[in-house]
Amino acid sequence: MKIGIVGLPLSGKTELFEALTGAQAGTAVHQPGNGQERHAVVKVPDERLERLNRIFQPAKKTPAGVEYIDFAGLDVSEDRRPGFSNRFLGTVRTADALLVVLRGFKDERVPHPLKSIGPVRDLKAIDSEFILSDTVLIESRMDRLEKQAKSQKNDRDIRELKVLGKCKSFLEEEKPLRLLDLEREEEVLIRGFRFLTQKPLIIVVNIDEDDIAREEEILKPFGVWMEQKDAVVLCLSAKIEKEIQQLSDEEAAQFLKDFGIVRPVRARLIAASYQLMGLISFFTVGSDEVKAWSIPADTPAVRAAGAVHSDIERGFIRAEVVGYDDFVSRGTLVQCRNEGVLRLEGKDYRVADGDIINYRFAI
Repeated sequence: MKIGIVGLPLSGKTELFEALTGAQAGTAVHQPGNGQERHAVVKVPDERLERLNRIFQPAKKTPAGVEYIDFAGLDVSEDRRPGFSNRFLGTVRTADALLVVLRGFKDERVPHPLKSIGPVRDLKAIDSEFILSDTVLIESRMDRLEKQAKSQKNDRDIRELKVLGKCKSFLEEEKPLRLLDLEREEEVLIRGFRFLTQKPLIIVVNIDEDDIAREEEILKPFGVWMEQKDAVVLCLSAKIEKEIQQLSDEEAAQFLKDFGIVRPVRARLIAASYQLMGLISFFTVGSDEVKAWSIPADTPAVRAAGAVHSDIERGFIRAEVVGYDDFVSRGTLVQCRNEGVLRLEGKDYRVADGDIINYRFAI
């Protein structure tokens, strides 16, 4: 899972990236919209994996990972060059979801590029830029399809042209494509474009440490986005979260308590990401390795096998499955088998969150 972090310059997005990943770097290499970025994979915290690790004591423990990409600041000033570079758009479209950082903190030493603090205004400006980018992409593709249709009619091209026209009309109403209801066939036709406004959206208002207790009040103006499907809105202080990242576990626990923070940013954002993307985790266990795997909810066992290795998916025979709670209440796979809670499942079994799976396969 890749999550792209975007926002206006000086919004604190790079500070948030460093709080999430532990990376330490300046922002001097970033220029608005130029396509430069930094990547880091964050381990997904999961107490279930920790418990399985204590039980099996394997040589290796591997949590699931989320890749965060810190993009250059988006330039929405009036005198900017219109549009984003092809390199920037090509990279940001590879993200599975977008995390938009909005500046809610005040700091006279760091002037806002639009001269004042206005997180809702900034979000609307960013939305408009992404709507424009998607519209340009659609218009370019529609022009090519219309030219092709004059010389050679193709049923798929005609269907694609129709759904692109539907998307274009929606965007012209200043609405993001994630709000557009499409039939499954229509979604398949446009999946390859990876439209920016179709991606799930995590909206983070980066606030002052003194405002942490005012989250509900600060988020009120974001009611429209909070009600949208595929969107989550939350508050945090990237500065505070970065400080927490640099503390020991004991010091961090006390720090969180002092500031009234229930969960640190990493746990909150990963939870929001899983919720938006409809992801679950299953586990493979053994003396060599205990590992967590992220897959979409309702994934058939045979496709989940492909997350482990393509050979397992290709040679799938059966999956030995036991639920996490069933396993920990009995303590061993042998006992689970004796009590009948370790079972054999076929290709079409829908993997459940927390399943412990051993695949039988032959190549």
